Amino acid sequence: QVQLVESGGGLVQAGGSLRLSCAASGRTFGRYDMGWFRQAPGKEREFVTSISWSGARTYYGDSVKGRFTISRDNAKNTVYLQMNSLKPEDTAVYYCAAADSTTGWAKGYWGQGTQVTVSS
Repeated sequence: QVQLVESGGGLVQAGGSLRLSCAASGRTFGRYDMGWFRQAPGKEREFVTSISWSGARTYYGDSVKGRFTISRDNAKNTVYLQMNSLKPEDTAVYYCAAADSTTGWAKGYWGQGTQVTVSS
């Protein structure tokens, strides 16, 4: 079992930055790929970025490439999302997820989400 708690969301002006954190419980954090997803009102949940269990591989959605950076600290059981050059369209609830590479995100663990609002 892995429990995930996101933090760091808030209100920011366009062009600004935020850093989200996701703290995980359990001693097996280092075995999981970690990801960030987001869901805006009236829209489907969208993949933002992910990082492999070792941190060696990262993937980004097209809409955030070059602006967002994912990282992880396995010693602290924490994954981070640095968001720069924020745009109003980045406004959403951001969810942290943990998944075994064999089962995929849908069968993984999810946090409760943290709201990010970008004003124009």
